[in-house]
Amino acid sequence: MMIDQQKQDLRRMMRQRRADTVAPPHSLDLLNKRLAAALLVEPAARAIGCVWPLPDEPDLRPLCHALFAAGRDVLLPETTPKGSALLFRRWTPTCAMLTGRFGTVHPDGVIGRPDVLLVPLLAFDRSFNRLGYGGGYYDRTLAALGCRGIGFAFAWQEVAHVPIGPYDAPLDRIVTEQEIITPRAGKGKAE
Repeated sequence: MMIDQQKQDLRRMMRQRRADTVAPPHSLDLLNKRLAAALLVEPAARAIGCVWPLPDEPDLRPLCHALFAAGRDVLLPETTPKGSALLFRRWTPTCAMLTGRFGTVHPDGVIGRPDVLLVPLLAFDRSFNRLGYGGGYYDRTLAALGCRGIGFAFAWQEVAHVPIGPYDAPLDRIVTEQEIITPRAGKGKAE
């Protein structure tokens, strides 16, 4: 079976799993707290590319507020034309938000460059591979910026294997409400 078909099948399965899953009410709070803990211990992560939630995505707005309060630059993506990397704009709690492509919103702020990029996903595996929504925006952005990518998800989004193609960028870490998944000492991302 071709990689594209495998990805389409997994996307369909994960969307159904999302519709069937009732997460405990504290899961989102735990996810935001784990992400904050993972990011705030890294002094080199001064500018953090976050995500404003789309329907059915984890709501990281509490994380954005916590990072801003801790003195970090919070950058949110502006969805650019197909085939290009995302553009990041500085967010503050009082900034105006503009409607973008595909129902996204982004700040009416200055352009910035993240040191670390939080990456949404539909599914992930223990080899740090992720299945996104199919537009390739985050893979292109990680390649263009050369920054670290941290996937965020709920534990139920883990699968045994994510099919990957030549342009799929592995993540550096994955954070769920249950754990922070990091490469084992002395090992690469994918084993």
